[in-house]
Amino acid sequence: MPRMSGEKADEKQAGERVGSHESPRFYASPPDAGADRPAVGAAGRDSAGDHLVVRVLRAHPRDTVADTRSRLAAGDLGLDSAEAVWLVDEHRRLVGAVPLPRLLGADGARSLAEIAIAPVPAVEMDMDQEHIASLALHHGLSSVAVLDARGHFAGVVPPQALLEVLRREHVEDLHRFAGIGPEDTRAREAIEAPPTRRARDRLPWLLVGLLGSMAATFIVAGFEEALQSRVAIAFFVPGIVYLADAVGTQSEAIAVRGLSLSRQPLRHLLAGELRTGLLIGVTLALLALAPIWWWFGDAQLALAVAIALLAASACATTIGFALPWLLARSGRDPAFGSGPIATIIQDLLSLLIYFWTVQALLV
Repeated sequence: MPRMSGEKADEKQAGERVGSHESPRFYASPPDAGADRPAVGAAGRDSAGDHLVVRVLRAHPRDTVADTRSRLAAGDLGLDSAEAVWLVDEHRRLVGAVPLPRLLGADGARSLAEIAIAPVPAVEMDMDQEHIASLALHHGLSSVAVLDARGHFAGVVPPQALLEVLRREHVEDLHRFAGIGPEDTRAREAIEAPPTRRARDRLPWLLVGLLGSMAATFIVAGFEEALQSRVAIAFFVPGIVYLADAVGTQSEAIAVRGLSLSRQPLRHLLAGELRTGLLIGVTLALLALAPIWWWFGDAQLALAVAIALLAASACATTIGFALPWLLARSGRDPAFGSGPIATIIQDLLSLLIYFWTVQALLV
């Protein structure tokens, strides 16, 4: 009789175990781990395959709780991850998972299928690590199942790897907020890099900032007549620019993480952020109106500053949310939308809004 090889032989043997009275073997690695084990990192850098571990708890859905607990207590399985028992059928398809706390507290006579979480969220081998962490947070998972190219259960991305992914993505976003550049090996080691390399990473964004500051100078110079007519107009420029930047920075931080973690429609997120910006603007305007009026004795100046604060806050919120979204739509990390570029746009718009308002009401 010809000898069966590879996956078909494994499936036949698994089917014979299920059909017999003998309980299927409780194993920590795939039956053919030596021949068919995916190469870690083969799917590409920063993907599921890069963080994959295969020595995990696997069992058949028909196994009983009591048998599984006894095999777990008896064997030295050499595990890489043991947060759950992953249920794999005779075709090596993932059908569910039983977290260890649920396994330890369940009635021993019940089958694993009865107490399992099913279906289980799973990712493909080439899934980006940030999306894996987002999936884990959204579903409350401590580890994420990984499937190979044929849809077979390959292993999991363990908790330690998820924590490392979250830390690295956080550091990456901090670098981009500061305008250092894309998060790569140099960015991770930016604090240890030579001064020339640090300057090379930071200067491009700062040069854009220099151009923006020159444009702001021309804007202010363009309203020289208004400034000469009322010197007090100049007193409020720093405050309006700062508050617009602060509101925009808050929106950027929310947008950068919200666009990758939230499952709500973009229209809902944008509408909520715009309402928030208007509410913040109205609050700032009302708080500034009375003190300016009382201190300078000029109701029109106070009204101009209040209107400028309201409009600048609304615009800053829109820019802070829209710019990361546009970059995300173009396939780039939305964190690139924050930092110097967004700050320059917010500064220029807040100056224009303020001087236009002053010119309409006072000049």
